Amino acid sequence: MLPLLRCVPRALGSAVAGLRAAAPSASLRSLLQPAPRPCTRPFGLLCVRAGSARRPGLLRPREPCACGCGCGALHTEGDKAFVEFLNDEIKEEKKIQKHKSLPKMSGGWNLEVNGTEAKLVRNVSGEKITVTFNINNSIPPTFEGEEEQQQSQGQKAEEQEPELTSTPNFVVEVIKSDGKKALVLDCHYPEDEVGQEEECESDIFSIREVSFQSTGESEWKDTNYTLNTDSLDWALYDHLMDFLADRGVDNTFADELVELSTALEHQEYITFLEDLKSFVKSQ
Repeated sequence: MLPLLRCVPRALGSAVAGLRAAAPSASLRSLLQPAPRPCTRPFGLLCVRAGSARRPGLLRPREPCACGCGCGALHTEGDKAFVEFLNDEIKEEKKIQKHKSLPKMSGGWNLEVNGTEAKLVRNVSGEKITVTFNINNSIPPTFEGEEEQQQSQGQKAEEQEPELTSTPNFVVEVIKSDGKKALVLDCHYPEDEVGQEEECESDIFSIREVSFQSTGESEWKDTNYTLNTDSLDWALYDHLMDFLADRGVDNTFADELVELSTALEHQEYITFLEDLKSFVKSQ
């Protein structure tokens, strides 16, 4: 029995060798590879699966919007109410708008506006004075104590709404005729000074920081020394304020700047409401 079993592998080996000789090797490899399986799932079922009710597919017709205009876009009842509210808000804001055009500054200042940023430029005896400010975040918040005080004084409901005033930080640059360096003074309106009518000699704006910057640089360097006025000698501070006043940046300028900034902020606010209405209403 054992000799017979030993002869079987030899017989199989000779048979396989005969097959290799009779057929090319490439054909044999193709036979050994599994045959491709045909697609047994209809294509229509695949499309229905992809375009289920949860996610509209390309082959499904677009359903009309909620407002009934048939455009197929997302329009809700909330959007419709939002647009109506914005229409009323825009009408009210235009009604209380004081300046249809931006007020002019006295003193020969030239105004340049780029969106929310404004620049005032003036030339005095070979010096170039530039004042730059941005109306973003320029309206101080109204505190609850002020509202309660107004209500306790028995004011009418129309008078209880505080008048919004824009008091932006502004930067003054003074450049001499040589044009190498610019004296930069960072100014702001202290909250306790805005709207106070005490002494005429009281300054309604303050200098916060002073530094020198190179006019050839596109951006100011933080490595340049910056003088903070919190711990500054009052005599030096008064001379800096007089330096600005001699170049037209005084209380009159600061008052006119508040009026200009408030008008620009209100103008940009109305434009924002109109853009918001167009965005919500767009189809």
